[in-house]
Formats: sequence, structure tokens, C-alpha cells
Amino acid sequence: MPLYSWVGKTLSGEVRRGEMEAPDPKIVEARLRRLQVVPVKIVEKKESFLARFRPKKVRGKELAIFTRQLATMLESGLPLVQALEALASQQKNPYFREVIRKIKTSVEGGETLAESLKEFPKVFDDLYYQMVNAGEAGGTLDEILKRLATYQEKILAIKAKIRQAMMYPAVIVLVTVVVLTIIMVYVIPKFAQLFAEAGQALPLPTQIVIAASFITKKYFPFILAGLILLIFLLRRLYRTEKGRYQLDKILLRLPLLGDLFHKSALARFSRTLSSLIASGVPLLQALSIAGRVSGNRVIEKVVEEVRLSVSEGQSIAEPMAISGYFPHMVTQMISVGEATGALEQMLDKVADFYEDEVDRTVETISTLIEPILIVILGGVIGGIIISLYLPIFRLASVVGA
Repeated sequence: MPLYSWVGKTLSGEVRRGEMEAPDPKIVEARLRRLQVVPVKIVEKKESFLARFRPKKVRGKELAIFTRQLATMLESGLPLVQALEALASQQKNPYFREVIRKIKTSVEGGETLAESLKEFPKVFDDLYYQMVNAGEAGGTLDEILKRLATYQEKILAIKAKIRQAMMYPAVIVLVTVVVLTIIMVYVIPKFAQLFAEAGQALPLPTQIVIAASFITKKYFPFILAGLILLIFLLRRLYRTEKGRYQLDKILLRLPLLGDLFHKSALARFSRTLSSLIASGVPLLQALSIAGRVSGNRVIEKVVEEVRLSVSEGQSIAEPMAISGYFPHMVTQMISVGEATGALEQMLDKVADFYEDEVDRTVETISTLIEPILIVILGGVIGGIIISLYLPIFRLASVVGA
């Protein structure tokens, strides 16, 4: 829908300016007159050159805010079409605003909200569609949307904590690489020239450092290109099913971080499955969706095996216990939930527990990673400095003798 920039005057003569989306300028003029603003100038705002290349993407935070606001509007009695129009008009993301308007048009045409959402799978995933579909079928759409918004906010919080845990070591490693590159390319060659002029035999550590500096300086473009190619190949590998599975398996086995990834996947799986069951989604379908949303292909494969076992008449807890990826506490609580008919509540407790565990693990990593990285950084740079000063100490002793 075109965007128009307008200038107008109020009845008191005050000049107002603004922007408005509308099918044509006449609609803009009619809306302004209803607001008691006399339009002076209405011009269609053309899309900038850079805006055409802006990625069409909706962030998780934007989707969570949209869901929460839609739930609140429906709970207060506002009709769905009006609620969607209001949310579209205040949406800053142009792509998301366009998506919401298309959904509103579909709903006006007689489609259900769930079917309208299904037309945009990159924005509203299968989990979102299934919960909204169940809410519309049961007449509890506002309650389902509130539950979905809470779920999204909790998942966003987990992702933020993982990024927080990864950010510090990533920055330290990047700084270390930059510092080492500067030392290898610019500093060590000057020392090598000084040692060559002295004509003294160099200790083995110094020879190793100078050789490493020579290789780094000579082949730096190739090393940089190799690193970029490696990152590109890893990204391509991660997009394949087999590659994603193997890399996720490696992530779960990493020291410190592997435990964090595992607990995060368990928290997301438990929270998702609980939300889907509470919304009335069939168990087999809920298991399939929860496995995909866990964010780890290893856990997803185990959950798929669990789903197949459940379809054959087994309980959920038994195949989970055999897999080895679900701790005993999780399988016990799920088993109790199945036996007592309180599976949703038990899964919520499991999710709460592992979300707290993610918090504690992030704190532990933040506490341990700093001294470990400082020791490694100090050891590498300190070793280089000592190896460079060894010949100077030897030269000083020869001169003194």
C-alpha cells in the first residue's frame, strides 16, 4: 500500500505534517478531514534505493510484541479486523506492516486468522499456526495468544542469555587474533632484522616465532582467504541436514558451552510442548513441533523417535530415558505427568527448572571464562615477548663479558 506524506492546517490555523498509508490520495484527504485537518499538500512517498535491498525479515521481539498487543486488544473486545489494522498502522517494520495488512485483507475476505497466517510461514511458523488454529477452534483465541506471547518472551530471554554467554569469549578471541596478527606482521620482523644484524645464533623459541612471523606476513592474504572460505563452508554445511546434525552433536559435547546448549534445548522443548498441549494441539503433532523448535537437530531426532514410539502405544518417558539426552529428572517428571494427567504442568516445571539452570550456567561461564581467556592470552603473548627478548639477554651477557 502506498505511503503518502501530507501537510495540513487545523481549524485554528496550526500547521501539521505526517505520513499515512492509503490506497490513494483521496482516502488520505478524507481521513484528514475527519480529523479536522484541512490538507494543503499530499505527496506519495517513493521508496528509497536502499530500502529496496532491505532484508524482508521479522525479528522475534517484533513478533512477540505483536502477539501480546493482539491478545490484549481481543481480550478488551476489539474486533479482529480493527485490531489488525491498528497494529499495522503502528508497525515500524515496513515488511511486517505489509504482512499484517495482507492478513487483515484475508480475514475480511472470510479466511480464519490461522489460515491467513499460514500464507507467511517465514514469519509465523508451524507452532504459531497450530496454537492460533486451536484457539480459534475452541473460542479462546485471546487466551491462546496470551500464552503464545508469554512463550515467545521466555524463548527470547533464553536466546539472549546464550548470546550473552557467547559474546565475551567471542570478543576476547577476536581481540587476541587482531593483536597477534599485528605482532606477527609488524613487530616481530623488526626484531628479526635487529637479530640478523647482530650475527648471533638465536635460541630455538625465537627461531620458531620468527618463522611463524615470516609465514604469517608472506601468506597473510591466503590465510585470511582460507579463514573466510572455512566460515563459508561451515555455514553451507550447517544448512544441510546431515551437517547440521553433526555440528549440533559437537556443540553438545563442548566443555562449558555444551552444557549450556543442552539445557537451553531442553528448556525450549519442554516450554513448547507444554504450550501446545495446553492449547489443545494433538500430542503427536505437538511432539513433532516441539522437537523442531528445540533448536538442536540431535534433540529433534530423539523427539521424532519418541513420537514414533508414542504412535505405537508407548509412553513418552520410556523412549526419552533410553536416548540418553533427557536427564532422569525430566523423564521422571514426564512419567508422573502422564500417570496423573498433569503432563502440561509437569512440562512447565521442567521448563522453569532448566530456564533457571540456563541462568546459573551463564553466570558460571561468565565467571570461569574470563580468567581462562586471560591466562591463554597472557601465555601466548607473554611467550612471544620472552622468546623475542632471549637473544637480547644473551647479547647483553656477551657484551658484558
